Amino acid sequence: MSQPIVALVGATASGKSGLSLDLAERLGGEIGGEVVNTDAMQVYRGMDIGTAKLPPAERRGVAHHLLDLLDVTEPSTVALFQGWARAAIDEIRDRGATPVLVGGSALYTRAIVDRFEFPGTDESLRRELEAELERVGGHALHERLSGVDPEAAAVIAPDNGRRVVRALEVIALTGRPYSASLPRLEYADPLTVQIGVDIDRPTLDDRIARRVDQMFAAGFVEEVEALLGRGLAEGLTAQRAIGYREVIGFLAGDRTLAEAVEQTKTATRRFARRQDGWFRKDPRIVWVAHDDPDRVDRALAAIDALDHA
Repeated sequence: MSQPIVALVGATASGKSGLSLDLAERLGGEIGGEVVNTDAMQVYRGMDIGTAKLPPAERRGVAHHLLDLLDVTEPSTVALFQGWARAAIDEIRDRGATPVLVGGSALYTRAIVDRFEFPGTDESLRRELEAELERVGGHALHERLSGVDPEAAAVIAPDNGRRVVRALEVIALTGRPYSASLPRLEYADPLTVQIGVDIDRPTLDDRIARRVDQMFAAGFVEEVEALLGRGLAEGLTAQRAIGYREVIGFLAGDRTLAEAVEQTKTATRRFARRQDGWFRKDPRIVWVAHDDPDRVDRALAAIDALDHA
């Protein structure tokens, strides 16, 4: 039987990285598990502190894939990521290892594990919508999206102008709601299991606050300064990362350092709530408590259950 596909999901700072390493070390077979990053920003070289990228010395010798692929000036899309991830998964399974996907984006994870075909694009239409985004702002375009596709508007943040533009582009091209093109709750490979890390909100908020404080203490501002020298401000995707945009504002004199820290915490908490909202809607996810001493065994039991399904 082919190796299963394991996807670890949950809010940022919930403890997915540690659990992924525990699972990779205990999964059966001669090779065990290998981690496949599904965080949209960890693909960028140099975006380390602000994305909580696990340093090589802390990876316990477990192979990691889809890290440090792009320069910050290069764009990335869900469609591109889907292709990279599925190729990595095939290669890992061909060697007899088990891919362990780790990331907080429900859209990226579901684009990889579910049946999900991407609608085409129209460059002239995209440029027209992007020009409108610059002219009227993301919130105005988001209101327009709410009028034509409230379901899509409900899951796309108003400040995510890039996704709002994409949704409006797809609606214009297909004549159907953008939400109709989102992935169906149907695994592309039935040998797939999603493990969710369950954590209460007060504990998560505290972890987020401590993580952000640690990021700034570890040289996050200096990281952003270095990346600005490599073109971060021109990167369509990378510059939108939480924390990076706040520090860019601080370096431009638009806010104090204390404001940048607090705004990063607020944006991260907001993002974590959106993540949790997405994942809670997926009934296939097997949840394990973040502080359960038996969480690894419970996750392994869910994986083993695939053999008997």
